[in-house]
Amino acid sequence: MTVNDEPYDLLIIGGGVNGAWIARDAAGRGLSVLLCEKGDLAGATSSASSKLIHGGLRYLEHFAFRLVREALRERAVLLANAPHIIWPMRFVLPYADGLRPAWMIRLGLWLYDHLADRGTLPASRQIRLRHDLLGAPLDDRLKTGFVYSDCWVDDARFVILTAVDAAARGADIRTRTRCARTRREHGLWHAWLETEAGETTVRARALVNAAGPWVEQAGADVIGGNAPARVRLIKGSHIVLPRLYEGAQAFILQNEDGRVVFVLPYERDFSLVGTTDVAVSSLDGAFTISDAETAYLCAAVNRYITSSCAPGDVVWSYAGVRPLYDDGESDPSDVTRDYTLVLDTPSNGAPLLSVFGGKITTARCLAEEAMARLERFFPAMGPPWTARAPLPGGDMADFGAFVAALAEAYPALDRGWLHGLARRHGTRIHGLLNGVGTAADLGSDFGGGLYAREIDWLMAEEWAMEADDILWRRTKCGLHMTPEQRAAVADYVARMRSGKSVMTDSTPQS
Repeated sequence: MTVNDEPYDLLIIGGGVNGAWIARDAAGRGLSVLLCEKGDLAGATSSASSKLIHGGLRYLEHFAFRLVREALRERAVLLANAPHIIWPMRFVLPYADGLRPAWMIRLGLWLYDHLADRGTLPASRQIRLRHDLLGAPLDDRLKTGFVYSDCWVDDARFVILTAVDAAARGADIRTRTRCARTRREHGLWHAWLETEAGETTVRARALVNAAGPWVEQAGADVIGGNAPARVRLIKGSHIVLPRLYEGAQAFILQNEDGRVVFVLPYERDFSLVGTTDVAVSSLDGAFTISDAETAYLCAAVNRYITSSCAPGDVVWSYAGVRPLYDDGESDPSDVTRDYTLVLDTPSNGAPLLSVFGGKITTARCLAEEAMARLERFFPAMGPPWTARAPLPGGDMADFGAFVAALAEAYPALDRGWLHGLARRHGTRIHGLLNGVGTAADLGSDFGGGLYAREIDWLMAEEWAMEADDILWRRTKCGLHMTPEQRAAVADYVARMRSGKSVMTDSTPQS
């Protein structure tokens, strides 16, 4: 067993979006930070979202004006700081008889526009679906619709790049590292961390439980004692279909049960459809879509879009479990998506901050509030700073101009492939392509736009340890590959790990 003598300021359990953002914020304020994640970064709920940075239009029905306002303002902040992985998208909301009345939709969109920072994205408008190309994919019985703006995000890369920046600012990021148990003693937290290599003991002045769906379990089994609040575990599932229509617009479809389903352009050749809202009592088996959920999502598509689909058309699916703060609502769709932070500060004891709920859009705000809660324990820490700090790779004025410059800098490389690589890495692409002149310099071509050069980079710079880390989180190349090609990636990653050391607690070179 290894013992680290010098205590950290902050020990964070959980490498999802909330844990990563707290680590980044704290490290940038001068605190010493250790984040431990039992699996991969963004390995669960944070990579299983609808891939949106949005205010949450339907939350207005629940009068969640503060949450929507904060999320819409944050939308502008994140779009400016990560233009490579976040970009604007237009949404078409068709009006359907017998569901929400047109006046309610118009009022909701008017509020949505006015709660946001004006001028960041185009305002909403009403359209005649049969006379506008945006409505072309819809059934002819639908006459009226509404168009509004939100943003797309590569959710897994959003988390991973946040962790990359945290590490660049001094945070110790350890994946495949399970916090087995903790104990308060003499004003510090003592924690036992387990990896394949053995057990390490560390100490910290404060502990953050950001374990997502496992926040209650971690509170009881790892930290000890009753959880300060309860979560509602709400399963959300998505399906990926061959592309249903041409065009860059997304659709938000109303269902008779009051829920909405998004249909989004995805990875050039596909459409992403989701999400469901299913209450679950256990995490066992909760990260797999059910047949009933698949049928529900296909039925939603078939009610509105002329390109029909069936469960057999699904090429990929994923499910996540949202750890929502239990506010007593009986309907899963009505449970608040807002976050709750609970600070436990026993007399003469080290503080514990537990994170409940939250969403990708407001993770940066959550981290700022977390640091405000902990500020009295670290009076020397710096002020808030993340609102104007680009994520790694996001320091560019215009993404289109950046890709055009890349094409000039690397004329022998395919421009479409460069565009996809730039979406993943932004300005960091220059480090990945250092010394590359032609495709031959990229190493083995595994298919789907994935070369050995990028695999090596992801393993050295972004904590990738297994094939799935690369195929489905740091990239989505797995979606464009055959089973044989994916198996070849798994074999290559295994050989790389056995041939050279790729430490779980290594710090990427940023």
